[in-house]
Amino acid sequence: MDRTEGFGVYIDRTLKKVQSTFLQVFAENNIDLTIEQWVILQRVHLEGKDASQADIAKSNFRNRATTSRVISGLCKKGLLRKSRFRDDQKRFKLVMTEEGTNLMKEVMPFIKDLRKASTLGITEEEFEIFYKVLDQLWENFDQYDSRS
Repeated sequence: MDRTEGFGVYIDRTLKKVQSTFLQVFAENNIDLTIEQWVILQRVHLEGKDASQADIAKSNFRNRATTSRVISGLCKKGLLRKSRFRDDQKRFKLVMTEEGTNLMKEVMPFIKDLRKASTLGITEEEFEIFYKVLDQLWENFDQYDSRS
């Protein structure tokens, strides 16, 4: 058996476990967010006053249509507000509302706990190697040009 056979199954299995655990914690704590909504809300929070819809889509590797749909849902929930940048009317600026900021404060202790739990039994060195391997896998597939 080739040593790479099936590694995608392990990646997929792990991603599904991470997502289901996050959703379980959200549900248990009456946090009305999907994984997609959380990811975008967090990116807007991290990028602050310079958050743009296009940059959020790029940084989360989502297409513009998906990003737009999720952002619209966050705006309907009153967590984000969308406007245009003064100096660039083509780009959408995303601003977290007070309700969105309050939700971030409510959610972050759960997120920190989940992140801490996820690394139990893994040394810092092992985690750095894990990131390095994931980055290399990304790079290899990004450069793949369909040649056998």
